[in-house]
Amino acid sequence: MKHNEHFSTIGANVPRQDGWEKVTGKARYIGDIRTPGAWIGGTLRSPVARGRLRGIRKDDAFDWSKVVCLTAKDLPGPNSVAMVRDDLPILAADEIRFATQPLAIVAAPDPGTLAEALQRLHADIEELPPVLTMEDSFSLKGIVYPPDNIIMEYRIESGDADKGLSTSDDIIEGAYRTGYQEHIYLETQGVVANPLRDGGIEVFGSMQCPYYVHNALCKGLALPPEKVIVRQTVTGGAFGGKEDYPSVLALHAALLALKSGHPVRWIHDRTEDILCSTKRHPSLIRHRTGVMRDGTLVAADIDILLDGGAYTTMSIVVLQRAALHATGGYRFPNARIRARAVATNTPPNGAFRGFGVPQSIFAIERQMDAIAMKLGMDPLDIRLSNAMNEGDIFPFGQRLRQGFPVRDILKRAATLSGYREKRHKYQNDCGVKRKGIGLALGVHGSGFTGSGEQKIAGTANVRWNRDSTVDVLVSSVEMGQGASTVLPMIASEALGIPVSRIRHPLPDTSEVPNSGPTVASRTTMYVGRMVADACRDLLEKLKAYAIAGTDLTVFKMSVRDGCISDDSNNVLGTIDEIAQRFLNEKEELFGVSSFHTEYAAQWDDASFRGEAYKAYGWIATVSEVEVDQRTCEIVPLETTCVVDAGVAVHPVLAEGQVEGGALQALGWSYLEDLPCEQGKYASGHLNSYLIPTSQDAPKFTVDFIHNPSPDGPYGAKGLGELPMDAGAPSLASAVECATGAHPTAIPITGEVLYTLLNEGAGKRR
Repeated sequence: MKHNEHFSTIGANVPRQDGWEKVTGKARYIGDIRTPGAWIGGTLRSPVARGRLRGIRKDDAFDWSKVVCLTAKDLPGPNSVAMVRDDLPILAADEIRFATQPLAIVAAPDPGTLAEALQRLHADIEELPPVLTMEDSFSLKGIVYPPDNIIMEYRIESGDADKGLSTSDDIIEGAYRTGYQEHIYLETQGVVANPLRDGGIEVFGSMQCPYYVHNALCKGLALPPEKVIVRQTVTGGAFGGKEDYPSVLALHAALLALKSGHPVRWIHDRTEDILCSTKRHPSLIRHRTGVMRDGTLVAADIDILLDGGAYTTMSIVVLQRAALHATGGYRFPNARIRARAVATNTPPNGAFRGFGVPQSIFAIERQMDAIAMKLGMDPLDIRLSNAMNEGDIFPFGQRLRQGFPVRDILKRAATLSGYREKRHKYQNDCGVKRKGIGLALGVHGSGFTGSGEQKIAGTANVRWNRDSTVDVLVSSVEMGQGASTVLPMIASEALGIPVSRIRHPLPDTSEVPNSGPTVASRTTMYVGRMVADACRDLLEKLKAYAIAGTDLTVFKMSVRDGCISDDSNNVLGTIDEIAQRFLNEKEELFGVSSFHTEYAAQWDDASFRGEAYKAYGWIATVSEVEVDQRTCEIVPLETTCVVDAGVAVHPVLAEGQVEGGALQALGWSYLEDLPCEQGKYASGHLNSYLIPTSQDAPKFTVDFIHNPSPDGPYGAKGLGELPMDAGAPSLASAVECATGAHPTAIPITGEVLYTLLNEGAGKRR
């Protein structure tokens, strides 16, 4: 994408602001920060998936005065971690709901003493039969989450689904499953808690939502907000995995720090990180679709089950997205959607890039392929016939304000990838190694669902410093995605000064306002909008200061070429000069803004209807694979992504987001297998949980569609999660093209593909 000539900074590929320190090793991650006098924290965890904790015995042969040990009865505040719903205990009190659940926490001055102390703790547990699958939970083979194991349920209806099904020429049914996915961020979970002299606590570490951690600490420690400080350190990836879990780790470290009087350092090794942290929700989604012989979609009856694990964590909001995106980007005049998250005796599942949408998009896209197969249509044509257009209405009542035909995104992806020619060629190929090509359409709402953004009411500040630099003060974090570059670019465009003079400091809750969490594809669109508005507020203050004592009005003042001028183009001074004079008199110069949009969304939480999102991002993904039918090995060859994310603020970073997200989706689709056996993850190491490496990456072609959003800064929409949505179904479609097998579940490992090929049904000879 070329730099937009209407902007001075937006659309330019400026150097990453955090790039030099990271490539030279100067960036200090939590593992690099030395804390003199720090003790080390560790956890006694449940070895069983379900049971009654009758007590914890300390071995008398150990000198317990050398360490600090806490159980549920020692907590100073409520035994819950503040999240969407405060049901997750800080430490198990009497009931154990999942294997690896924390039973006790210990801090010691050195690793050896810590290891010995943990070995000398003995949990007395009465093991009970666990409920380990969604089906068993739903059929009430045991109660995990009273009264009925349903963590949350949503229903959406439009038109008359039963009548639509009954009047259709055909009804196609399908059931689709997706499995766990582990985040495998570069840097594992880690925090340091430092007790303060006033009885407060300071926590710093690897996280993506500092104010989530701040809120959890205030509630769990029974401390007022002013006595809790949370600072983000340089963070090596998150993908949603550092949205909720850092609150748990921060509470454990802070409790021990306050009890011991020492700083407490807590950094997981990779095995503990995999075995104990949250994962992507497994799903089972059933579709019944009524269609006409010409391919017109008439009705959808969709049932969604997500496995929430033992406690709620983020399941409510993940389920919301899964329900709202259940019909994907297609017109359904009649639809009935029922979505439920159920509890099982497995570790809680939480946030992961895409947040429930990849599960729903996998199901609807594979269903579209099944419909195409039944009707003898090309998968592209069935999509082109039914893709939403501007003015179409989602089942939850929102009218699409798109501005760009979705079918054109599909056509562009097909053209760039050579889809039609290759599909015709590959379907007639013979041999052991066969190629296939498939495509999928993804859609993703930007920002929080419904009234979420209004409820957060985020705030952004920008501060002009005496050295003529500007600090963007927000709680949005840099975690590898480019926020520390993109947000300064937005500020640069708004202020008209070089981006090199603008900084995005690591968030510190004692220094920055709560602009909301770094989740939900909201940083660029919503926080970026607040940053731009805060910059305009700062300029308004400078204009008012520049004309103080004159008969000029702010309304007649303008900012051009770094100067403040009146309506006759008389220059009153440069922004730098006026800002310095302002600071000499006033000492501080801030611009402030809070959340608002171009129009007020109409959303009803009670009925779960209305305008769910201010804007939608779109992606068409085409995957080309080679399948070895002897070894059942799948090799992605080429992936084409055509993306509507409004305006790409930084094209190179945006392209990196698309390639990284698409590769993560491909890994989930065929490689990343994480069995859960007796409630425990069967893999705790990267030699058994495989992720795609650079050697596994296909050749990428990424193309951006220019479709500005009025609600985003300079037209930008959310991007971070969108590339995760369509990769898995496009790869499954490509495997089907190559082999004739019809994958309905992922990951399509070699073992799964072997079974599909040997079933013979629909197999291409």
